[in-house]
Parts: sequence; structure tokens; C-alpha cells
Amino acid sequence: MMAEDGRNMMEPKSSSSDPNPCPICLGPITQDSYLDQCFHKFCFNCIVRWTNTVASKHFCGPTSVKCPLCKTENLSIIYGYDGSSFQQHYINRDLRISEFFSEAHRYRLKCYYIEPGNLADKLNVLSYWKSHKYRQQNHWLHDWLRREIQAVTQEEDVDVIVHHILGVIDSFRRDEVKHSNISTEMKQEAFKLLVSQAVGPFLTGRSGRFVNELELFLASGLKIDAFDKVYIKHLGWKIPEISKEEEESDETPEHEPAVPYLYILDQDSDDN
Repeated sequence: MMAEDGRNMMEPKSSSSDPNPCPICLGPITQDSYLDQCFHKFCFNCIVRWTNTVASKHFCGPTSVKCPLCKTENLSIIYGYDGSSFQQHYINRDLRISEFFSEAHRYRLKCYYIEPGNLADKLNVLSYWKSHKYRQQNHWLHDWLRREIQAVTQEEDVDVIVHHILGVIDSFRRDEVKHSNISTEMKQEAFKLLVSQAVGPFLTGRSGRFVNELELFLASGLKIDAFDKVYIKHLGWKIPEISKEEEESDETPEHEPAVPYLYILDQDSDDN
């Protein structure tokens, strides 16, 4: 198989002018691309060919591939990032035809690759803790957690993880009453640590970001669809399925009582 410059892709190219060459072709990286779990960087063509070569050695094509550098399992290749959007090439899998992986799932997955900016200030996260709203139940939390975990893991059956997280949150809420002498800041940090430890085995490096996204949702006091609209409006994204009603009004949806994080990710074929 020949590289774009006419040489075999495995033939080393001069890297003297580039201190961080592509680990596969050893030449300057063209079309920056990253594996989605370990974030190691490669040329797009090099890493796609690598994954295709690995897949060809299996009777049933795998839906993940080990990084050639660190051996971490990865589900997709992130490329074409322009500061606000990017494309995603899945390993031997096309989520466009999946019954569960919706446009909303894609939007939430993308949030994990882009910083939310000052959204915590807009959603009054500190007020959420200082006013003790964390003691209240959120009736939309189960559904939000299910979609969030599905988006991040790209797996449909996540009920065990969701119930585990809900159990940790309920336990925190019950125990919090026993520790009224602890400062609000300490309670906030204790909550985030507990949830991070609970999701760590499932989300690994994305655990910290997940906790922050969970905190944003809880602090917003919004239903899932309203939260989505606020989030994408804040980031300046355009998602037809979610943005439709938002175009009719520039007002932030009102918070509802909780008591009893674009151009959609493009799926590319393997023709690169």
C-alpha cells in the first residue's frame, strides 16, 4: 500500500524538521488525527490504514483497536478539528444506522472534546450548592444519565452503570444531612469525588469531565431538552433536532422545579 508521496507507508520519512512526527510513517503529520481514548496523534491516512490492517486480521471486524503506541483500546479517530467542530471515523462501525445512537447522543459525545467555557457561571452552579438544592431529587436525572453514558461509551446497555451512579448520588444525599457542619465547598468536592470514583471503572479518563457535566445538568434545574438548548446556544452550535424551537426565542428557558454539553459529527467511509 502506497502513501500519498509515492513511498510505502511503512518506509520512514525524514523527521529532522519535525520534532513530533507521525509515529507510523515518521514524517510530518498531515491532517492531524487523534485516537479517541488515549489521544495519541497520527496522520489521518496512516492511522486509518493501521486500523484497517488490524481489522483485516480478524474474521469478524472489531469495533475497537489498540493504539500502536500505548495499546489502549479506542473506538474512533477524531480528525478535522477546526476549533469548533470535528469529524469522527469509527472503527469498523457505522453508528448512523444504530437504533439508539441519535443526533442528541452525537451532540453530547462532542461536548467531551470541547471545553464548555463559562457555562457553570450561566447555570449558577455555586448557587445550586449554597442554596442546598442538591438535597432535592431530580426527576429527569435517570434519563439524562442513561443518554450521557450511552453517548460517552457508545454502548446501548448501560443500565447497570446508571443505577450504580444513582445509588451513589442517593447515598450522598442521605448522608449529607448527617454532616451539616461541613462547609458547602467540602460537600461539593465530596460529591464530585464520590461520583468520579463510581464512574471511573467505566469512563476512565473521561470521569472528571462527566462529573462536571452532571453538575451542570443538576444545577440547571432544567428538563433534558431545555438543558440541551441552553448548552448548544451557549456554544453557538446548530443542531436542527435540538435548535428548532430555540430560533423562536432568544430567552433562556425558565428553570423548572426539580422537586416531588454544532455541525453534527460526520461519519466518513473508509475511502481515505
